[in-house]
Amino acid sequence: MIEFLKNTLQITGKDLLDFFRNRMELIAFIIMPIFMMVMTGYIFPSGQSLKNISLGIVQKDTEKLSQGIVTVLENMKMGEKEDKIFILHKMANLEEAKEELKKGDLNAILVIPRDFSSGIEKGEQGILTLVIDQSNPQISSQLTVIIEKIVDGLANGVAVEKLLPFSSTLPTPSGFNPQVLIKPFVVKTEGLVPGEQNYFQFMAPGIMAMVVVMAVMMGLAASISREKELGTLDGILVAPISRLCIILGKALSQTTRGLFQGSIVLLLSIFLFGVKIYGSIFLVVLLLFLGVFSFVGLGILISALATEQETAMTIMMTLTFPMIFLSGVFFPVEQMPGFMQIISKVLPLTYAIEALRKVIILGAGIPSLQKELIILITFGIITLSIAVPVFKRIITR
Repeated sequence: MIEFLKNTLQITGKDLLDFFRNRMELIAFIIMPIFMMVMTGYIFPSGQSLKNISLGIVQKDTEKLSQGIVTVLENMKMGEKEDKIFILHKMANLEEAKEELKKGDLNAILVIPRDFSSGIEKGEQGILTLVIDQSNPQISSQLTVIIEKIVDGLANGVAVEKLLPFSSTLPTPSGFNPQVLIKPFVVKTEGLVPGEQNYFQFMAPGIMAMVVVMAVMMGLAASISREKELGTLDGILVAPISRLCIILGKALSQTTRGLFQGSIVLLLSIFLFGVKIYGSIFLVVLLLFLGVFSFVGLGILISALATEQETAMTIMMTLTFPMIFLSGVFFPVEQMPGFMQIISKVLPLTYAIEALRKVIILGAGIPSLQKELIILITFGIITLSIAVPVFKRIITR
């Protein structure tokens, strides 16, 4: 029995010694729980998460009442730091504003129609139109509630002002409140694209991008490191083919697998959960490919540096898990603390997801995706230009 325990402890000590000697795996092992705790503590929306919301204003009426609404929105603040809730952007027309909304430069559009003030003076009910960004339902929902409350407050003030001269001559009960009689104007909400949007419409693009990227990253890590462990990589290296062909072949095989998985998610989203694609399906495929392209170099680099398959997988998990939470797959980036938003803007997955949402939910075209396309292509070129020479040097040692 004593001998059995002794042998068991020796094996345990040997494995732990190997683990602590592998510095890359040890670093990833320590960083992983730190990332998870920091993310789960900060990514969830707080009660005062809405601030500096980009609100487009299409003001076709310039009378005192309309200008008063704009002034109130412009000066609204929140919290102890008195951060502005809205950053207003005056737009010339609704079409221009909608293009900015598709690009992601605006969070919503408020339209003040022509003859808004004069219509109220004539006894007509004025209607303000709020056009929301359906690709971000959480932010749009909160924003709609805030705008409706602001408009209700302003409308009640106008109603009191109009009714007070008559309240003294009307037979009214004790404690009469003129606010209950009329709402001179209201806000009507509509989406950028027609139809009702469910929450999975928001989730589907993020899940697609996440599945494809994780499939490629994990696939590369497993493929290259397993070949090194089994010794079959040496056989491939002595074959009469260039090192670049080996790298590209590995990357292309994992890309194909990742796109196949992404296609499965897309089909399930459409036929099982009723997701509608308002943009081009070919643009969706292109964005998935560019999302993979932006990460292939990073996957090759890590797989080359890791000496064992377990180490490569640990490092990949350490990198991919934070990206899932920080790139806006499940929660809007705008509701995270400022420093978390900065981190999310460094991740190419964030831009792949944003672009997919614009195409699938808003029907955006290439002109509205210029920023995302440039970032994905640039990140892919930079990482590949670093990964390929490093991979060549390491595998020929």
